[in-house]
Amino acid sequence: MTDRRTELYEHDLSGAVWHKATASGAENDCVEVAELPHGARAVRDSKNTDREPLRFTASEWAAFQEGVIAGEL
Repeated sequence: MTDRRTELYEHDLSGAVWHKATASGAENDCVEVAELPHGARAVRDSKNTDREPLRFTASEWAAFQEGVIAGEL
């Protein structure tokens, strides 16, 4: 797992295609998501794009989505 995490943070995001999360509210409190290799994702605050995005492996992203759907987050 360490190698995959290192690979995630070494991945250049300068060409990433960011999409606003479908659950973003009308208050412009938006989260943007970009797809990374191997099913991983990067997540950033649309109002603060200079801040380093969070990065999730495919399994971490799946667990996060499951938690949101289940109302745990």
